[in-house]
Amino acid sequence: MDLRKLKTLIDLVAESDIAELEVTEGESKVRIVKSSAMPQNQMVMMQPQGMPQYHAAPAPVAAAPGAVAAAPVVAAEPTGHVVKSPMVGTFYRSSAPGSPAFVEVGATVKEGDTLCIIEAMKLLNEIDADKSGTITQILVENGQPVEFGQPLFVIG
Repeated sequence: MDLRKLKTLIDLVAESDIAELEVTEGESKVRIVKSSAMPQNQMVMMQPQGMPQYHAAPAPVAAAPGAVAAAPVVAAEPTGHVVKSPMVGTFYRSSAPGSPAFVEVGATVKEGDTLCIIEAMKLLNEIDADKSGTITQILVENGQPVEFGQPLFVIG
């Protein structure tokens, strides 16, 4: 289903008393639901048949007058060279359970020393230091999932 048809269907639901519209075209299925509390909120969902349905969360509601919004917490940027994860996977500090960790806080490392292992798709990938120095912080717990670009270590 092309974008023009989808936009037309959304406009149709928005301008009418229809609360919900579902259209199937080939293998695509579109369901548009108008929220009863706020008519401008709409949910659009496209999926091939046989796929599980996921529902969008409602839009956040404005805070009540006089309510104080919490200030976002900003983490302090670590000082020193940050070693980031080159992939998504599971972080391990040692080569096997019960084995000593590759590095500890305060350990001196040289460029090329192994800092940890990240398991991705049943493959164990050694993550090496890309700078010489002293480990000042270990930012991830053993066995924790990590994302691409997530800071792992700080080398001072």
